[in-house]
Amino acid sequence: MRREEVATFAAQWAAAWNRADVEAVLAHFHDDIVFTSPTALAVAGTATVHGKPALRAYWRAALAGIGTLHFTVDRVLWDPASRELAIIYVSRVDGRVRRMSENLRFGEDGLIIAAEVFHGVAGED
Repeated sequence: MRREEVATFAAQWAAAWNRADVEAVLAHFHDDIVFTSPTALAVAGTATVHGKPALRAYWRAALAGIGTLHFTVDRVLWDPASRELAIIYVSRVDGRVRRMSENLRFGEDGLIIAAEVFHGVAGED
């Protein structure tokens, strides 16, 4: 991906989450995705989710427990050599505000093969 494509990808990613469109987000993930998140531990019982069906189930369960969600992209960091993208964003979930980083590694086919989410300090909305 070129720099312009990375920014577009991040904007579309946030827009899909803001619509709670799990399938639109999942469309960018490989079937054998390995996804790690502190929230997954609370929702799915494991911090690392393996495979697209398990990721779908985790995200649907997480969204079922949320009233409002809005992501605003702050910036993106792209390493073309390793095909790694970090999306730095502000997450607003049910009035709780946190800075977050979603770190995504793309395979040669352009799909995300590994992802890890980092949560920052909580703030006020």
